[in-house]
Amino acid sequence: MTVEAVLPIPARARRILAVRGAVQGVGFRPFVFRTAVRLGLTGEVWNGVGGVTIDVEGDPVALDWLQDALAEAPAPARVEAVEETGRGLALGALGFSIRESRCEGDSPPRVPADLATCEACLAELFDAGDRRHSYPFIACAACGPRYTAVVAVPYDRARTTFAAFPPCAACRSEYEDAASRRFHAQAIACPACGPRLFAEGRDTGEDPVVAAVEVLREGGLVGVRGLGGMHVACDARLAGAVARLRAAKQRPDKPFAVMFADAVAVSQACLMDGVARHALEGPERPIVLLRRRPGGDLAAGIAPGLTEIGAFLPGTGLHHLLLRAFRGPLVMTSGNLSDEPIAVTNDEARRGLGGWCDLLLLNDRDIAGRADDSVTRIIAGAPRLQRRAKGHESGPFPLGFHAPDVLAVGADLKNTICLTRGASAFLSPHVGDLESLDAQRAWDETCARMQRLYGGRPVAVAHDLHPGYHGTGIAARMALPAIAVQHHHAHVASCLVENGRLDEVIGVAWDGTGHGPDGTVWGGEFLRADLSRFTRVARLRPVALAGGDAAVREGWRMAVAHVMDAKLDPARVKARGCRTVARMIETGTGTVPTSSMGRLFDAVASLAGVRHASSYEGQAALELEALAVHDEEPYPLPVARVGALLEVDARPLIRAVVDDVDRGVTREVIASRFHAALGAALAATCRAVREQSALRTVALTGGCFANRRLTEIAVAALEADGFEVLLHAKVPPGDGGLALGQAAVAAWRLALVPGHSR
Repeated sequence: MTVEAVLPIPARARRILAVRGAVQGVGFRPFVFRTAVRLGLTGEVWNGVGGVTIDVEGDPVALDWLQDALAEAPAPARVEAVEETGRGLALGALGFSIRESRCEGDSPPRVPADLATCEACLAELFDAGDRRHSYPFIACAACGPRYTAVVAVPYDRARTTFAAFPPCAACRSEYEDAASRRFHAQAIACPACGPRLFAEGRDTGEDPVVAAVEVLREGGLVGVRGLGGMHVACDARLAGAVARLRAAKQRPDKPFAVMFADAVAVSQACLMDGVARHALEGPERPIVLLRRRPGGDLAAGIAPGLTEIGAFLPGTGLHHLLLRAFRGPLVMTSGNLSDEPIAVTNDEARRGLGGWCDLLLLNDRDIAGRADDSVTRIIAGAPRLQRRAKGHESGPFPLGFHAPDVLAVGADLKNTICLTRGASAFLSPHVGDLESLDAQRAWDETCARMQRLYGGRPVAVAHDLHPGYHGTGIAARMALPAIAVQHHHAHVASCLVENGRLDEVIGVAWDGTGHGPDGTVWGGEFLRADLSRFTRVARLRPVALAGGDAAVREGWRMAVAHVMDAKLDPARVKARGCRTVARMIETGTGTVPTSSMGRLFDAVASLAGVRHASSYEGQAALELEALAVHDEEPYPLPVARVGALLEVDARPLIRAVVDDVDRGVTREVIASRFHAALGAALAATCRAVREQSALRTVALTGGCFANRRLTEIAVAALEADGFEVLLHAKVPPGDGGLALGQAAVAAWRLALVPGHSR
C-alpha cells in the first residue's frame, strides 16, 4: 500500500510596514518591488509624507525574509526603522505594485538629498552608442537631483521641477520596467524630452560644452548653472585667470575650491588618505580640505597663505563633461559676488555674472532649492562638516524629547535655519552671511521653503541673545513669542543634539564673537551645560575689544590689547594706529571687554608677523594654523581662580611670544607652541572643572574647533585624562550649526510648560 504525505498549505498572512529613514528618491520602492516579487509576495508599496509604507501579503516565512531584507537595502537608501503597523489574514491581493504617493499622516517628512552621478550613468554618458551619450542631465533611481528639484513632498515627479518635462515614450518605458535602473526614477530624462543646456555670451556653435572649454583654455571665466545654483569656473593653473576671478568676485584672499576629474587627479595635487578619498567620492560630493603637495601646477593664488586647498569631484553629468573635455583642474567657486547668496535662476546669473563672465552655461530646469557645495575637513580621523549644504538631508536630528514646534533663525554669519517638529529637528542648507538685502531675501526664501517642505506650526521663534543681530530683528517682526538663546549655550546644545545627549557636560565653546548676558563679548568659554541651562565656570581672561567690528577685521588691535594687558609697550605692535588704539584702551573709549579665543588667535598672528588684518572671517587663524607644523613645547598659559570663575591667563603666553619674536624664532615654531599651549590649557581647565563637578564629558564646539591642529591636540589631551569627548561631524562646529542649538534649547524650555511632555 502506498502512503502519501499531505503537507499543509501555509496560510497567507498580511503585514503593513512603515519604513523610516532615507528611503525616498533613492530607489527604495523599486528595491522593495523586486524583493517582494522574488519572494512570491503580493501587495503594494508607496511613498508617504514621513517615509515608505508597504502593504504586503504571502507566506509568513517570506514576509519575515522581506523584513530582514529591508535592513540590507542598497545604498544610497538608509533604513533607520521598520515599524509593523498592522497584520492579519491576507486579503487576496494579486501581484505587487508601486502605488501613487499618499499625503496623509503627521510624521515629519524626509526630503531626499541630491546624489552625485552614479558609475552606471557615467558609463552611459561617455558611451557614443548610448541614447544619453553626452547628455548633461543624466540620472537614474540611484543618482541625480533630489532636494534642489523637490517642490513638495512626498517625492514624486509631479512634485519636482521635472514635472515640466513629460517623459518621451522611451523614458516612460524605462520608468515602468521593473528590470530597468530607471524604474520609478523621478528625474528620468533624455535629450528628446529632458532639460536643455545652452550657452550665452559669444557665438557658441552647436555644442555649449565645447564652447565653454574653448573659453576656459583661453583663460576666460565661465558661469555654470548646476544642481543648486551657479558656479564660476576658470583654469586652476593660470595665475592670470585666478587673479581676474578674484577681482571680479571682490574676493582678494579667501580660498577657491578646485574641481578635479577624479580621485587620481586629486592625489597628484594633494595629500590624501583613505578617509579623505572616501569623503571625496561619496554621493554628497563635498569640497574636502586637503594638504597641497609641494610643487604642482596649481596657481598660487588659489589659496593664499594656506597649505590646504578645497578639492572636490564632479557631481553631475555636466561637470563630468566639462572636466573630461578640459583635461585639467578647474577653479569651481560659488557664482556670486563676495558674501552674496549664490545665483540660482538664469536671470540672476545674467544680472550678477553676465557682466564679467565670458560665457554662461545655462539650462531650462528650475531650481527649487538654493544649495551651495558642502565643505568637510578630516579632523581626528573622521570627516567633519564645515558647511552643511548640497548632498546632505536637512534631518531629522532626534531631539530626545517631544515639544511644540519651534523655528530658529540662526546666526548672522554662516547662517542656517532650523525647524523642529515633535521630537525631531531639521536644519536648512547653508544660507550664508546676512549682511546684504539679497542675502536676507535668500533667508526669507529658505525659511518659507523649510516650512513648506517640513510642515509644522511654530509656536515660538528662537534667536541669538545679541540685540543687534539681523536674526534678532527677524524674530521681533514675527507674530510669534521670541525666545533668546545665548550664543555659546546654543553651540553646546548643537553638539549635544548631534551626539544624541541630554545630560550635563563641560561645554568648551571657543569662537570669535558671542554676546554675553553680562553685556561683554564672550568667545573663550567653559560652560556647565545641558539643554535646560548653562553656568559659566571658566573663561579666557578678558581684554579690551577696541573699535567693535573693526577689531574683528584688524587683528593688530587685539595685539595691542593683549600686549597692554601683559604690561608691555604697545609700540611693539608694528601697525599704524596702535597709539590711538592704546589711548582708547587706556580711557575705555569705544571698547568692551572680550574673552574671545578667536581674537587671541588674531593677536598672536599679528605679533608673529603672520597677518595684521583679515579680508575674510578667520583668515588670521587659518594662516596661523597652517604654520603650526611642529611638535613644540607649549607656551605658558596658566589657569587660576579669579573670584567665582577659573581664568585662562594669556599674559604669560603673550610675553613669551614677544620674546620669541625678538629672538628671531620662526613663525612656524611660534604657531606650533601657541597651538600646544591652547590644548594644554583646555585640558587643565577641564580637569579643574571636573574636580568641582565630577563631570567627565567634554563637548568641543564653536568655530575654533574647525581648526584641525587645535582639535586633535585637545582631543588627545582630554582622552589621556579620561574624558569622553563629543565633537561635531554632521553639523558645523561654527555658526552654521547654531540654529540647531537655538531650536533645541527653545524647544526644551517649551517642553517644560505644563501640558507638554518630554
